[in-house]
Amino acid sequence: MTTALALIPELDEIVRRGDPKRRADAARRLSELFLQGAANFRPDHVALFDGVLTSLVPHAELAARIDLAERLSLLANAPLHLVGQLAHEDEIAIAGPLLRRSPVIDDKVLVEIARAKGQGHLLAMAERPRLSTALTDVLVERGDRDVIRRAASNAGAAFSNVGFSTLVKRAHMDGVLTLRIGQRDDLPPEHLKSLLEGSIDVVRRRLFTVARPDRQVAINKAMHEITGATEQPESRRDFTLAQRTVMALHRAGRLSESALLNFARAFKYEEAVAALATMTGVKVTTLDRLISGDRYDPILLAAKTIGLEWPTVRALILMRLGPNRTVSPADIEGARLNFARLMPSTAQRVVDFWKSH
Repeated sequence: MTTALALIPELDEIVRRGDPKRRADAARRLSELFLQGAANFRPDHVALFDGVLTSLVPHAELAARIDLAERLSLLANAPLHLVGQLAHEDEIAIAGPLLRRSPVIDDKVLVEIARAKGQGHLLAMAERPRLSTALTDVLVERGDRDVIRRAASNAGAAFSNVGFSTLVKRAHMDGVLTLRIGQRDDLPPEHLKSLLEGSIDVVRRRLFTVARPDRQVAINKAMHEITGATEQPESRRDFTLAQRTVMALHRAGRLSESALLNFARAFKYEEAVAALATMTGVKVTTLDRLISGDRYDPILLAAKTIGLEWPTVRALILMRLGPNRTVSPADIEGARLNFARLMPSTAQRVVDFWKSH
């Protein structure tokens, strides 16, 4: 290590009394020396570099400091004090890479910077792989719209009860933020209910549409508590004759996937939904409300719980649209992939919720 530092003659003299140009040149050379050997340096070596570079780097040119910050942000053994010094820079091109991803900046420093710096620094921090509740408390308190939205959509962010309360309050005037908060798995039920209470109907419906099936269950439950009813309107179809037909097949032991497929291919909506309801144990009116909505997800969920094959699922999706409407091959392929990826346990949880309503 001593030999390595000796490659820069008169380093001590440069650090103590060198002019800015000599200091900048030494900073560049010493930084490159560290970056080239970082993987092999012991902690005491890193600390030695740290002590020298914190004195020299402020004299380096802007472009050199930007490049150094970018490269240091990827190192798990980057010089701690140097990283902290650069992360406190007002120039976001320097501070940003370190605030986004440097693993050596501790939470105390991040909170300190979050309380003191501007929106660019807050936005960079909102992109970190992990955000503590102490940090998100500051982000939701001080952050602008972009910061709040980014933090809310960060799956690695943790929020305190106060943090969630603040997010929900700010979402009342921001439909995009509502959608991002509402899809979080860690959003407590009481905050989800408050979020929906403060949202307009079109945002509620959009949230239900874009949410994953397990979140749809939570959203539907919250809406039921708010309004006393689920989001879907009551069915206007008459399933009386269809249910008689299906029950006759059931009693004869002929209610099978093949029979369901035939109903779907013939665009016999009432018979197909009645058959699917009987096979899944879900009320026919409930299943009708779900299937006649904006998405095909309910068909995938119901089909997965009873082990239907893809050709039957495809026929049900086409039947839902009706004989006079077409669907693009890309949409069908997307549905097929979603059906293949859907876990039976996830589908069963959703269907069990349907059965209770």
